[in-house]
Amino acid sequence: MALEITDSNYQATLAEGKPVVIDFWAPWCGPCKMVAPIIEELAAEYEGKVLIGKCDVDENGDVAAEFGIRNIPTVLFFKDGKLVDKQVGSATKPAYAAKIEALL
Repeated sequence: MALEITDSNYQATLAEGKPVVIDFWAPWCGPCKMVAPIIEELAAEYEGKVLIGKCDVDENGDVAAEFGIRNIPTVLFFKDGKLVDKQVGSATKPAYAAKIEALL
């Protein structure tokens, strides 16, 4: 299951040393609802290798603002605590998986 990423825990999550993937979403966003099951599947498949989380932009404006999230869904990919890739808008599971594989 994907982690809940919040304003208060995202820095600690990025500092854990593993690759991190964060899906920025909102409950009212239609495309976000299409991406959600893909993110959950990937979280299960990469458990132990990659931290995959979801951040509700309505409830966590600070982290969304820090990364300049203007459109959702946006998925950010981090390696060694640094942003290395992003996907703005919905994409296919293989597209997300390829970006995750590039982190490993």
